[in-house]
Amino acid sequence: MRIGIDARFYGSGSKGLGRYTQRLLENLEKIYGQEKTTDQIFVFLRKENFSKYQPENKNFHKVLADYHWYGFAEQIKFPILLNKYRLDLMHFPHFNVPLFYRRPFVVTIHDLILLHFPTIRGTTLNPFFYYLKFRAYKIIIGHAIRRAKKIITVSNFTKKDILKNYKIPNNKVMVTYESCDEISKRQKINGRTGGKKDEEKILSKYGIIKPYLLYVGNAYPHKNLEKLLNAWKLFLKEDKNGRKHFLVLVGKTDYFYERLKKTAKENDIKNIIFAGFVTDDDLAVVYKNALAYIFPSLYEGFGLPPLEAMDNGVPVISSQHKCMREILGDSAYFFDAESERKMSQAISEIVTDYKLREHLIISGKKRVEKYSWLRMAKETSRLYKEILKSKI
Repeated sequence: MRIGIDARFYGSGSKGLGRYTQRLLENLEKIYGQEKTTDQIFVFLRKENFSKYQPENKNFHKVLADYHWYGFAEQIKFPILLNKYRLDLMHFPHFNVPLFYRRPFVVTIHDLILLHFPTIRGTTLNPFFYYLKFRAYKIIIGHAIRRAKKIITVSNFTKKDILKNYKIPNNKVMVTYESCDEISKRQKINGRTGGKKDEEKILSKYGIIKPYLLYVGNAYPHKNLEKLLNAWKLFLKEDKNGRKHFLVLVGKTDYFYERLKKTAKENDIKNIIFAGFVTDDDLAVVYKNALAYIFPSLYEGFGLPPLEAMDNGVPVISSQHKCMREILGDSAYFFDAESERKMSQAISEIVTDYKLREHLIISGKKRVEKYSWLRMAKETSRLYKEILKSKI
């Protein structure tokens, strides 16, 4: 059988989606190597990540598909290229399935954030073009969900969200959890588990001062970082021990982070460190040295950074969003992310309660063992086989 995988998002440069695609391919190669299958896997990549992916399994073949996502070429030229390979099954790891692709496919829907947060604050476009973009999103994701042979999603919360918003059978949606195992491996491989001087040098490079609470991710509106800044200001005002602590925000500088910096400055919020983009090699050190990790998000499909923090021995406080309760279980201290005061109180609790931090560190380490990229790839491979078998 001939299977295609859209890997145009491959690599850490495309954030969580890129990581998902990368780990899927790496682990599928292991699985197909063990099974010694004759199936051929065609991996479609862009110029910018074509050399980054080097298949180690002879059944996996790279194909250049230099079409930017969400563009005209993706809708017109990409399906023409895919049709040349006469694929029995195509896997799109994101909702952006070309409307004119008519062969069988599976799609991974990570979340419905754009459906729930259609706000002009979440874009740099003017209102008219944003409206067109939002309408196009609804058409494309609706098409992908209706026409897919199966839908893969990354949490039971997102599965329920899909079933609530689209009239499709329950058994059309399969949950395969993501994982975070690669960051702890990277820490060990790079020898970053020791050497305090080396670690201090890395923290200094990003302007990070201890003790600090950490957030890693983007600054989109649903991440709720403005409320976090207000909660932090309240914490500094009301907790006499709070003034020696810092809040470190890690994320690539963009329009949304610039807006957040402006908010912090205008409201005179102290002890905020905007660390900017932190390389993968340094990220484990930044996690490891944090007093705690804070995740105030209002909506998630899975929520990987809190697990990465747990994997590095950092206690986590998180919003009580249904998805986060599902993924983190009883291994995090939850708060109402709509309330700045309750968020501030949670910060105060984690800073002052040593026993709470110790408990969360131990339970967090156990929690991350629940998740595995290899298991995710095995479940995905099994789904491929079920679909292909039904065609024979």
